[in-house]
Amino acid sequence: MNSFLLFVGLSLFSLGCVASSVLDLTPKTFDSAIINSGKPSLVEFFAPWCGHCKNLAPIYDELASNLAFASEKVTIAKVDADEHKDLGKRFGVQGFPTLKWFDGKSDKPVDYTGGRDLDSLTSWVTDKTGVKAKTKKPAPSAVKMLTDKSFGEEIGGDKDVLVAFTAPWCGPSSFMEEPTVVVAKVDAEAENSKATAKDQGVTSYPTIKYFPKGSKTPIAYEDARSEEAFITYLNEKAGTHRMVGGGLDSSAGTVDTLDAILKTVTAGQGFESVSDELSKTAGTLKDKYAEYYSKVAKKMAASNEYARKELRRLEGILKKGGLAPTKKDDVTSRTNILRRFIGDVEEEVKTVKEEL
Repeated sequence: MNSFLLFVGLSLFSLGCVASSVLDLTPKTFDSAIINSGKPSLVEFFAPWCGHCKNLAPIYDELASNLAFASEKVTIAKVDADEHKDLGKRFGVQGFPTLKWFDGKSDKPVDYTGGRDLDSLTSWVTDKTGVKAKTKKPAPSAVKMLTDKSFGEEIGGDKDVLVAFTAPWCGPSSFMEEPTVVVAKVDAEAENSKATAKDQGVTSYPTIKYFPKGSKTPIAYEDARSEEAFITYLNEKAGTHRMVGGGLDSSAGTVDTLDAILKTVTAGQGFESVSDELSKTAGTLKDKYAEYYSKVAKKMAASNEYARKELRRLEGILKKGGLAPTKKDDVTSRTNILRRFIGDVEEEVKTVKEEL
């Protein structure tokens, strides 16, 4: 696995994100969801290109998330008034973002006049409805703060390091848990770390640089600055298998060399024909899941139903939830491998039927 060090401003992306609790509105849904709903609503009229709207977005999402438990009592919604200009015009929207409070009984909203911080928005809703938001206790940060001293100690080692050069006013971000990746940040304006930013030529935020394992010579990151593009870049460079949202893709845990051996299973022979070869090859590989292939092959040699039954068991564990991130990744990787075996079993059955 290639290792890397990537510098990125914290405002760039938020991997591991969850679906928004904000209700998206269109001209077709607005009246039924807001005006005739019988319950109060706070509606944001925004434009995708508006900088202030972008700054408000994560705060507004958090507000909606904190009030999601009371969705029958209050609605937090938004409408793209740039795309749906008639809706904006209908309610006298002249700038972005504009927030308006609807009582759920009429089409005469009240302008929101509070601040654009979470506390102000929450207080406004509570004052209007009596509903108290349920704030979630923030999870302990897995991000390591680096200084001029610790930066030099961290890079160039045996782990991938993701470092964000930030300013105090930059927004937060997160990244998936990877055992070979260190997620860190540098406050480029702090006294104990601005020398590092200067040494790296950081003059604006975000600045993105890629460092191959063991190297302190950066390569400029020039791909798109979307979450999907960044994940794709990261997977290609570091050999990770993440998807948007932080989960693992369907190839995580699988080993191409061993998959190739599985494909040699022929009708009538079964997995006993490749069990020894899988075990021998797995023993020469340093891949974490190589030995698991060998274990499954031996079980399959005894019963072709093993992989299918074990897959159902592991899928049940995933569905139940509550797993630590590393355990969830491990179970997901094992299910991916089991599907490789099941695919070969189904192909074998298909071949036999065709011969008959």
